[in-house]
Amino acid sequence: MSQKELLNNKEMSVTLQRLACQLVENHHTFDNSVIIGLQPRGVALAERLVSILEKDYQTKQLKFGKLDITFYRDDFRRSDKVLQANTTEIQFVVEGKRVIIIDDVLYTGRSIRSALTALQSFGRPAEVELLCLIDRRFSRHLPIQPDYVGKHVDVINEEKVKVNWSHNDNNNSVILINE
Repeated sequence: MSQKELLNNKEMSVTLQRLACQLVENHHTFDNSVIIGLQPRGVALAERLVSILEKDYQTKQLKFGKLDITFYRDDFRRSDKVLQANTTEIQFVVEGKRVIIIDDVLYTGRSIRSALTALQSFGRPAEVELLCLIDRRFSRHLPIQPDYVGKHVDVINEEKVKVNWSHNDNNNSVILINE
């Protein structure tokens, strides 16, 4: 098994700042916008972006939620292992809002399709955008593309992209694992 670092801690920090800046450019005060992180890995990314938006851009009263898509997936009944669901925490209605769905790695697009289905339970958004830290191009099963991307990566299906988050932000990284 070999590993290759795609983003180191400094590059991750610059990438997160750039993504936050792009969100501010398109959503300004976030008055009619909400951020929803997909459980579990998208939430870690969303929390960091929300922190940057609040601290560096003084975004006030940002609406942030966490969405679990476990039982909306098209493959959840095909697995023999017991699924562990996470909690969905959305304390607002998305009706008429501009929703930004956040996930760490976009691969086949199936998770995002599941998120769109789950999101309907909270109302009908005016618009839905997708932000991903890593876009694994050329491996889509569905016609889903991100609006905001940290880094595009061209990998083969046997390779795995792993995003590592540290609790103190000193050792964040993205690695490519060739199994």
